Amino acid sequence: MTAGPGPAGRDPGLQPERTRLAWRRTTLSAAVVAVLAVKTALHGGASGTGVVLCAVCCGLWLGFLRVAHHRIRTLSAGSPPPALTPRHATTAVLCAVAMAACAAVLVV
Repeated sequence: MTAGPGPAGRDPGLQPERTRLAWRRTTLSAAVVAVLAVKTALHGGASGTGVVLCAVCCGLWLGFLRVAHHRIRTLSAGSPPPALTPRHATTAVLCAVAMAACAAVLVV
């Protein structure tokens, strides 16, 4: 009785493809958050704080987009992709957390 395909049945091309798709979904989610932040900040008139938070949120989205695009290109190269560098991972996490903080400030 076997539990599944052995190491010989593993397709090494599927994992990078799933990871690439996950990066695209996350980038799309971040874009939606940025658009909703802009809408929330400008609803009922533009204030100085709202415009600054909007600009920060959009800048964070662009930073995350740059890291994600770099990773998607690396995963699409065809050869086994190298591990995500700590610098890129830290940048992606910081952009996502800071964007969430900006969104929380805009909602409250």
